[in-house]
Order: sequence, then structure tokens, then C-alpha cells
Amino acid sequence: MRTSIATVSLSGSLTEKLAAASRAGFDGVEIFENDLLASPLGPEEIRARCEDLGLSIDLYQPMRDIEAVPEAEFVHNLRRARRKFELMRRLGTDTVLVCSSVSPLAEDDDALAADQLGQLADLAQEFGVRVAYEALAWGRHVSTYDHAWRIVEAAGHPALGTCLDSFHILSRGSDPKGIEDIPGEKIFFLQLADAPLLAMDVLQWSRHYRCFPGQGGFDVAGLVRHVLSAGYDGPLSLEVFNDVFRQAEAGPTAVDAHRSLLVLQETVGLSRLPAPVVPTGIAFAELVTPDAEPVSALLGALGFARTARHRSKPVDLWQQGEARILVNTGPAVRRDGTALAAIGLESPDPQGAARRAEALLAPVLPRRRAPEDAPLEAVAAPDGTELFFCAPTAPTAPTATTVTTAPELPGWRADFTDTTAQPPPGTGVHRIDHLALTQPWHHFDEATLFHRTVLGLDAQESVDVADPYGLLRSRAVTTPDGSVRIALSVGAAPTEDDTHAQHIALAARDLVAAARTFQERGGRLLRMPANYYDDLAARFDLTEGELETYQSLGILYDRDAGGEFRHCYTRTVGRVFFELVQRDGDYRGYGAQNAPVRLAAQRAAKLLTGG
Repeated sequence: MRTSIATVSLSGSLTEKLAAASRAGFDGVEIFENDLLASPLGPEEIRARCEDLGLSIDLYQPMRDIEAVPEAEFVHNLRRARRKFELMRRLGTDTVLVCSSVSPLAEDDDALAADQLGQLADLAQEFGVRVAYEALAWGRHVSTYDHAWRIVEAAGHPALGTCLDSFHILSRGSDPKGIEDIPGEKIFFLQLADAPLLAMDVLQWSRHYRCFPGQGGFDVAGLVRHVLSAGYDGPLSLEVFNDVFRQAEAGPTAVDAHRSLLVLQETVGLSRLPAPVVPTGIAFAELVTPDAEPVSALLGALGFARTARHRSKPVDLWQQGEARILVNTGPAVRRDGTALAAIGLESPDPQGAARRAEALLAPVLPRRRAPEDAPLEAVAAPDGTELFFCAPTAPTAPTATTVTTAPELPGWRADFTDTTAQPPPGTGVHRIDHLALTQPWHHFDEATLFHRTVLGLDAQESVDVADPYGLLRSRAVTTPDGSVRIALSVGAAPTEDDTHAQHIALAARDLVAAARTFQERGGRLLRMPANYYDDLAARFDLTEGELETYQSLGILYDRDAGGEFRHCYTRTVGRVFFELVQRDGDYRGYGAQNAPVRLAAQRAAKLLTGG
């Protein structure tokens, strides 16, 4: 099915928006009037630019406050409409969007509205134009799609149909099943947008918080199924008003938009994509660093051993149990120091996972590798993190003996030559519990959609966390069994001093023992204020001595209906820190209510050290 996007959904000039839509793979665009008015190009030039880019102009919008008005006002409206229809002929587009009136002059008179829309359609027909009448959710008298359709039906004009907008329909809680009663040929256009479920004025909700299908809480796919059942065969078009999107670079936003439509078409059965391949575990997390010494010291204190080195690259493998950390000191070092640059995801079908990612517009990453290196499929996430799809590694048990070569290890692990160093006793860490990735401020919704659709992860509810200097949004994406957990977070606005570093959470069997061992080896844990522990004692009935132990080690605690969660944090190296966690029972959260305390403690530590 053809895809389209309203230019209001993207940032930049009209020419920049058109170029971004074309590069992302859209078939057409809706020209938003303000974009045209601000463009130095004339209508014929815009038409030619779209033709050069392979884009059709599917809709011109919006025409406001037309119907159900006093006669003198309607005469003025027809004059205005004539000029717009002349403009549309120059643009080469044949459909105009007319929104239900919000004018205080509008009368609550369906018969008058039908008569005046019919006269408007008479005029439009002279120019070869169709009128698509849309019910705004905040329309003065017409605010539901079925009401708008009754007026269109009463007018009975061949050049007058309806435009359906998923936001206007779903934000009011209307039942979209009634769409199937509208003849498909009278649905002139379909506009799609999702939105988070918010309790707020619908106009403000619409103007600032729309998002692409799959990023919010609406059942957009269900609505589209009803529209298709009615016989609609026009384009699927996105109309998204979003403050973040309008400030972000147009290119990535357009790619994210088109990805949302690809997944939507798959969901409603309009197309087939390579099937999702859900990862089964975390093969490794890769750190890049200009200085291996502080990272090595931190990993050693955490009980990791440097067990192997890459045959042809300056990359060391540190391991404890099934937790594997790669330390890369090669030339691809981030200017801001140590950073989490790549994640290896264990996959039952690495090639299938890569095909899925590529079909959903994920950038495929070229790899510089020696002929003998294992072929690894890799793509880039929206924040630039490299994602490698790896064949599952062979299980290894913690050992205090010399590490020996294991040529039977599959995939990426075969690229590493084992060391003969004697590993230190571990701290009880046995796997990577989760990874926390701080997103660029304009990529949060895109990242959620990417990880959910490309990787097949389930998205949990978004959580707002109070940071000392703003608000932090966080949303976890996971496999059902928790073998892969990734927490995505973003600040409320861009900042040059972003202390929301990435981190790697390590699962420990006995957190208190792991924390003590870490400290005995010279590791420094983040200290928490005494006020936190006073509050903890008030909220939970902890055993004798438990509270004192937690306070002495900087351990945070949480409990829900499923179980208990204990966690503590190392100091930050570059832009990375580690978290030690212990989950008991069926606790599935991440200690979100402790996050404000942790963030404040990290801010204080940063100020104290000057780093």
C-alpha cells in the first residue's frame, strides 16, 4: 500500500522535508499550508521538486472554518477556497482537507453544514479537486467521525468524502468499528498518528504529543483494519504534531516514521517482512576506551578475569560466569572517554535477525575484519550503539584454574585466543542482568519502536524519574523471560552536561558479599545519603542489622508483589558505571523509585571529584 507523510511531521524547510521523506522511502506527502507559505519555491517548482524525488502530493491541508456559517461569511469562505483550488491545480494535487469548524460563528445545524459543504464541493469539482471532510476532536459542533460522515452522506456530492484521522477518533474513545459502514470510495483519505495515553486537554494532547504508530498507546492497527474492511485503497499517511520531532533532524525522523508504517502494514496483513528473531541472551557488552587501566582495575575488583584477546584487534575479553565484557582500545574511541559502544545479542538465527533489521531500515554496519574472523551481522541502533547478532556461546562455568583454549566455541568467541592468566576468585556475578542506554534527547520514541519491532522485545510502561536538574524518562524493553533487558532513558531536554551515563547491571547471587569483596579489592561504591535509609526503615520491615549493612555499602532496596531487589553502584569511569543487582522471587522492575536518590548521589560525586 502507498505510504505518505504530512510535512508538518518533520523539521526543517519544505525542501529539506521533501528530501527526507523521499530518502526514507515514502511514496507521497501531504503539503501543510504553513510549509508552502514559508517556502521560496513557487507551486510549480514544488511540484517539479516532488516529481524529481519520486513523491506524489497526496493532500493539501488544512482548510479551516468553512461550513455551517452565516451566508456572508460563507461567501467569503468560497472566495478563499477558489484561490486555494487554483493553487492546488498548480501544485498538481487533487485532494484538500477540510477540518470541522471551530469558529464561534459556526451554527449547530447539520443541514446547513451539508448544504455549504456541497456548494464547496461544486466549486472544487470545477478544478478537479476532491474535498475530504474531517472531524476535529475539538470541533465546535462536529467532533466525531460518524457525525462528519452523516453530514457528508446528507450532502450526497461525488466530490465530497470524509477524511479519517486515527488521533481524532481514538483520543475521544470512539468505536472505530462503525467505519466499516462507510463506503470505501467515500473515505477520501486516512491520516494516522499514535499518542501516549494522557489525561489532558485533547487539543494540547494533539498538538504536542502525537507520535508514530507503535510508539504510543492507541490501537492504530485495529482502526486500520476497520478502514481496510470498508474498502479504502488510498495511502496510509502520517500526520504527527510532536515538539521533539519538529526539533530533531528530519532524516532520522523520516526513517523512523516509515519504519512505523512498515510494521503497521505487517501487523494488519498488508505485507510480509522477515519474521522477528527474538534474542535469547546477551553475548557481550563492549566498552571502548582510550585508557584500559582504570577499566581493567574496575573489572578486576568486580571479579572479572581477562580470559582472552582478539586475534587481530586490540580487544580483550573479560569474563565472570556468563557475564562477558569486551574492552576495545582501538582507534574507534569516543572523544568523551570510556563508553558502551556495542552489544552482542545471542540469536537463534543471526542472519534472520539481520534480514529483519535491514528490512526495517536499520543501518547495516560494514565490518573491518580479517579473512579468518567470524562473520558477524551488525546494525546500528538509533543512538549509534552497534548491535551484533551472535550465535549462542557455549556455556562456561566459573573456574579458578588456568583458562585453556576451547576451539569448539562458536561464532564470535572463536576470534579470541585464550590467555593463560590465573583468574582471581569471582564475586558471585553470573550474568549481565540488564543494560541501560541513555538516548539522545530526540531519539527516545524512535529507540522504543526500534527495539520493539527490529529486535522483537516487549516494551514496558514508560516511567518518569525526578532528576536533580530535570526529569528523566525511562522505558525498559525485554524478552518475556528476562534473558535480555535494556533500559532506555532520556532527559527532558538536550544538555551539554549530561550526567546520565550508560551502565551495565551485573546479576550477583549474594549482593552483600559481592559488594564487600569489591570494596576489599579497592573498588569504590557510590554512597547514599543517610536520609534514604531513614525512609527505607519507615517503608519496609527489614531484619535486624540489614539496614545498617545496606547503609555501610550503599545498597538500595525495593520490593514489590513479585519479590525483592537489591542494588548498588560503582563510581563512573568516563561515561560508564556498573550496577550490582540481586533479584529475589519474581521482581521484574529496576528499582525506579530509588533512581532519584542514585542520580543525586552521582551528581554529588561528580561535583566532588570535578569529573
